[in-house]
Amino acid sequence: MTDIALIKAAAESIKGKARLTPLLNSPLLDEVAGRRVYVKAECLQKTGSFKFRGACSAVSALPQNTRCRGVIAFSSGNHAQGVALVARMHGIPAVIVMPADAPKTKIANTRAYGAEVVLYDRKAEDRESLGRRLAGERGLTLIRPFDDPQVIAGQGTIGLELACQLKAEGVHAGDVLVPCGGGGMSSGIALALEQAAPDLRVRTCEPEDYDDVARSLAARTLLGNEGYPPSICDAIVTPRPGEMTFPILQRLCGPGLSVSDEEVCAAMMHAFTHLKIVVEPGGAVALAAALFRKDLIAGDAIAVVASGGNVDPQFFRTVLPV
Repeated sequence: MTDIALIKAAAESIKGKARLTPLLNSPLLDEVAGRRVYVKAECLQKTGSFKFRGACSAVSALPQNTRCRGVIAFSSGNHAQGVALVARMHGIPAVIVMPADAPKTKIANTRAYGAEVVLYDRKAEDRESLGRRLAGERGLTLIRPFDDPQVIAGQGTIGLELACQLKAEGVHAGDVLVPCGGGGMSSGIALALEQAAPDLRVRTCEPEDYDDVARSLAARTLLGNEGYPPSICDAIVTPRPGEMTFPILQRLCGPGLSVSDEEVCAAMMHAFTHLKIVVEPGGAVALAAALFRKDLIAGDAIAVVASGGNVDPQFFRTVLPV
């Protein structure tokens, strides 16, 4: 079970490996949002995503005799790249199960980090079953993308950093908007803030057609998404909240928020224009909520996590001002 002690231990284990990412602010972005907005730029993390933290925490925690046999993960791209790089740092094999329709850049980067990529059809095949089968056949350890105590703890290190960075800015209370798929990052940050900054509250942010966490929080029970509607936010289109993460989200988080693809594109443009950072669609949903769900958010200062920057260059060009 993940708790503050495990998060602090994860912070020690990833020290010197993961980057302490900056907290960015722009007066011009504040004007658009109508309040001070502080953006935690996890798009500048190694592999371009917060996922490196959880992967580093989980792989580092494995016993040496287990770790040396290698690891396996299933992911649309960001967890894949995080596990692949961490495995290379440890000099161990990595197999990554990825949907065939994942962005080509993410597939190429995962292979470039040295992992073997196994592609599957997300509409016809079950990634968990495929991952478990390959793990059993090859003696690999499965590193889950969110329902794993060490992964949650690794993502929780963002919360420890945020508490210190926001305190330095004079922000002690308010909402912390976090992109959410299965809930590993949201639950980890919420656990960290519960102890380090209890007046900061996590709000989960999702694409409109994949708002399973928001609906689950409102219904106080696990709900899933129907089918696979198209979404540009590939990094966070999970079928339902995690069994391990949802109880944490239910206990500690405020009501969930959801945004449209059009609002996400606008947020990506604002991030580039005002903060000079590249944020992928799934990583920009929290900023989109800050800009377009103003009346659902309280306080004169909020924090936003920009969780990843692994966007296809051709797509990114379409969101930039001409």
